[in-house]
Parts: sequence; structure tokens; C-alpha cells
Amino acid sequence: MSDIPLYFGALMIAYLVPGADMILLLRTGSVEGSNRALATAAGLGVARALHVILAALGLASLLVTSPWLFDLVRLAGTLYLLYLGVKIALAARTSPILGDASKRRPRKDYWQAFRTGFVTNATNPKSLLFCSVLLPQFITARAQVTEQFMFLGVILVMVGALFDFFYCYSGTKIGCWIKQHPRLYTLQQSIFATALVALAIRLAATKKPA
Repeated sequence: MSDIPLYFGALMIAYLVPGADMILLLRTGSVEGSNRALATAAGLGVARALHVILAALGLASLLVTSPWLFDLVRLAGTLYLLYLGVKIALAARTSPILGDASKRRPRKDYWQAFRTGFVTNATNPKSLLFCSVLLPQFITARAQVTEQFMFLGVILVMVGALFDFFYCYSGTKIGCWIKQHPRLYTLQQSIFATALVALAIRLAATKKPA
């Protein structure tokens, strides 16, 4: 486990690459407030933990050996990202501009945000493959494999949470700035919607690893 600094570096690079998780948190924080963005981040974290568990059990390899399963997960992720993109685009035209994100929200709103985060990450086969490919690179034969997987998995989830908090905070700051320039609201939403649709198209074009 002497390569932990290298592992941290690999995770930081992965979390800095723009993706659906980042776009979702920035948009949620800017429009719906920090609390709902944090609920979304919690869903993302649980999905990542699930991916680590599946990778540790060897189930992630099924995505490589079973083309139909890979395509099924990829299709589900593509459709969900398209759904989010279209939903955001429509909301930009029909919703009042930046409602009061600080007012008390029903508990079901936070559950919905959590579910959105979970489904977004859980239905991305690349996230699961990332865990199944990266983690074994830092497993040594000198220690218990299960314990190493758990240790590396906890680091993966915690580093992801730190980046998620940063994106939630950044999204909230963007929202405060947009409130001072309300005419940019529709443009902002269009950018987020377009980014999610583009990510959906990229996911749809993803090929199963050989």
C-alpha cells in the first residue's frame, strides 16, 4: 500500500474531469440550494460505495463478460441523463426565476435529490468499471485483499465527497451570482441541460471494454 499518494492523485484527476456528477451538483446547488445539493451528493456517495462493493465481489467483471448487461446499464444511464437534461431545459422556461432556495423544503424533496444523485452514478457503467480497474492496481499480495479493498474504497468515497462538497459550494455561489443577473438564468440552465445531453450521447457511444 506504498502507492497511496499515487492512488490519491488518480482519484483527484478522475474527480476533476467534468462529468454528470459534477454538472448535476453545480446545477442543483445553483438553482435549488446547498441543502438539496448535499442530498444529491449523498446519493452519489452511496452509489460509489455500491460500485466499490460490486468491484470487490468481482461482479463488475460481468459488465465486461456480458455484453447485454453492459448495454442494459449503459442504456439506462443514457436515458436517465437525457431525462434530466430535458427536464432542466423545460424548467428553465416554465419555472419562476430562482425561487427562494433557503425556504424550508418538504422531506420528500431531499429524498428526490438523493435518488437523483444515486441513479445518476449507479447507472453509469464507466463508474463501476473505473472501480474494478483502478482498485486492483493498488492491491498487494502481502495483505488481506478484502481489507485493502475496503480501505481503498473508503478513500475513494471520502475523496469523492470532498470534491462533491466543493461542487455544491461552487454551485451555490453561482446561484447567488445569477440572482444578481437574473437574465442569465435561462442561459445557465440551457448550458447545464446541453452538458447533460452531451454526456448522455457520449455514454450511449461508449463501447464495452475488450
